[in-house]
Amino acid sequence: MTDSRPSSPPPALIVSALDAARLEALLESPRWRDLPAAQALQDELLRAEVRPAGEMPADVVGMNSVVECEDEDTGKRYHLTLVYPHEADVATGKVSVLAPMGSALIGLSVGQHIDWENPGGRPLHLRVIAVEPRPAPDAAP
Repeated sequence: MTDSRPSSPPPALIVSALDAARLEALLESPRWRDLPAAQALQDELLRAEVRPAGEMPADVVGMNSVVECEDEDTGKRYHLTLVYPHEADVATGKVSVLAPMGSALIGLSVGQHIDWENPGGRPLHLRVIAVEPRPAPDAAP
């Protein structure tokens, strides 16, 4: 079955300056920088609007955000937390920002959707339903 949806430009992204700085440092690490997932995340960061942490809208997915999203094709809902790679734990819903779903979600706002292919090759169409308030950001690195 082919997807009959028209191709649309990627949604606008907003990323906090603190998240952007930490993610760029992560991407410079020899452990991660050569992974295809790192390039995908870098591409997302390059097109994002970067704002001071205090000017971030509450409904934007950032690091450590708890996100509820829905597969627009099946209606299945996912409740997950976007985390750094060393914190990832699928069993508890902690998704790495370097996972395809994680790099696709960073910077999205409630109501926006993403289209990506899951590891099994099936296209997924996820809409952000809710973003729980994030913990207050700590000092910049």
